[in-house]
Amino acid sequence: QVQLVESGGGLVQAGGSLRLSCVATKGTFSSYAMGWFRQAPGKEREYVAAIDWSGGSTAYADSVKGRFAISRDNAKNTVYLQMNSLKPEDTAVYYCAADPSYRNVRTIVGRIAYWGQGTQVTVSS
Repeated sequence: QVQLVESGGGLVQAGGSLRLSCVATKGTFSSYAMGWFRQAPGKEREYVAAIDWSGGSTAYADSVKGRFAISRDNAKNTVYLQMNSLKPEDTAVYYCAADPSYRNVRTIVGRIAYWGQGTQVTVSS
């Protein structure tokens, strides 16, 4: 069983930056691929970024490519999402996800094993 706790959300102006963190407790963090997803009001949860267990492979949704960066520190059981050049359309609740399958955390919302509780990101224009 893995428990995930996100932090770092907040209110930022368009063009600004935020860094989200997700700490995993219990389980073996380095055994899991990690992902970030987001859900805006009235919309379905969508994939944002993913990283494999070693950190050697990353992937991004087209909407954030070049602006966001995912990374992980297995010694700290933490995955990060650095968000730059934020836009109002990035406003959403951001969720951390963990799954043994790197494929799952890249696209398949329904198959993901573990979710965090979410952290709100609001970008003002």
